Amino acid sequence: MIVLVVLGVLLVLALLTLVHWYLWRRLVRDVSAPGGRWRRTGTVLAVVLPLLSVGALVGGRAFPIAVERWFAWPGYLWLAVLLYLLLALGVGELVRPLLLRLPSRAAVPDAPAPGAPTAEDPAPDEPGVNEPGVNEVATPATLAAPSPERRLFVARAVAIGASGAAAAVVGNGMYGVLRGPRLKQVTVPLAKLPAAAHGYRIAVVSDIHLGPILGRAHTQRIVDTINAAKPDLITIVGDLVDGTVPELGRDAEPLAQLRARDGAYFVTGNHEYFSGAAPWVDFVRELGIHPLQNARVELGGFDLAGVNDIAGEREGDGPDFGRALGDRDPARTAVLLSHQPVTIHDAVRHGVDLQLSGHTHGGQLWPGNFVAELANPTVAGLERYGDTQLYVTRGAGAWGPPVRVGAPSDITIVTLASLRA
Repeated sequence: MIVLVVLGVLLVLALLTLVHWYLWRRLVRDVSAPGGRWRRTGTVLAVVLPLLSVGALVGGRAFPIAVERWFAWPGYLWLAVLLYLLLALGVGELVRPLLLRLPSRAAVPDAPAPGAPTAEDPAPDEPGVNEPGVNEVATPATLAAPSPERRLFVARAVAIGASGAAAAVVGNGMYGVLRGPRLKQVTVPLAKLPAAAHGYRIAVVSDIHLGPILGRAHTQRIVDTINAAKPDLITIVGDLVDGTVPELGRDAEPLAQLRARDGAYFVTGNHEYFSGAAPWVDFVRELGIHPLQNARVELGGFDLAGVNDIAGEREGDGPDFGRALGDRDPARTAVLLSHQPVTIHDAVRHGVDLQLSGHTHGGQLWPGNFVAELANPTVAGLERYGDTQLYVTRGAGAWGPPVRVGAPSDITIVTLASLRA
């Protein structure tokens, strides 16, 4: 096992080295003179930035959070910029040959003087008139290869275009995260829901990811957004934190301000088990939020159940669907809180009517949604599996880079609709 881990680390380091060598070649070497200021600066950045990214990735296990923040901001942001730089430069590789072949003034021959011989009408006594190829018409493409000046111009144009595109995409994606999630409205019809519960509103928030980047202000924005919506019930569906209670407890404190008629409920996500799930369960309880650890409560029109995240299986604290759902009245509607969408098949077997999940972030960084689709039955939105419906929120925060592209953060108000109303 240790050998596999070491090989994996070496493979990742080799890949990072190769990628940064390519970026250095396209963004530094090809656009600058040897020994110039940009050549020196770019070479230093090509070494420092990946080291900051590695520091951000391992910082949570190696440093206290106060130190980790110094790595997290530049290191994680560089990973997002790196992704879109590579995508933009990939497009640049496709257009580069076309730009090099565009005619320039230097490549177009001067017009012949009046009466002077031309390729179509050579002087009769010119040697080699009848030799093959002499009478062929010259074209700009055959007159000259791209000059060094043209190659430098194209290299700089591609580098500037790629850098500008990556900066714009990442900047916009970061603004979306730091601004806070927006409310999303979804209506879910449920056959067994009594008419008295028609229009019941559940606030679903997941993947807040308090940590070295997103802190107390982020929590406060989420609380204010939820309270302004005035839901009947609030559900926090895992991945609240990336750190311990002593490190992040203060950042989570605004959750005590959450207000709903039937209260707020919490289930663990996989990141809680990376940070110490049991202390966080106790802490959210102190904030007035009810943890559902493989448990169920009966509300006015339906049963609300919650299961632990499957990451807890390593600690003997995984999901127990039988304990949460086994002895309930099957005539009542069951709503299940489960962090990861992959548990939908267990929910179907236990007669759940609606499962509420998060975990995927909707892919967070396009084209990450295609990768997320390989590991999750639903990446975002509402889908049906047999008699069970699954709703997956994109989450209210971000893991790693505080950036979202093509997957905006959200807090969802799920409105239950009775077919009997």
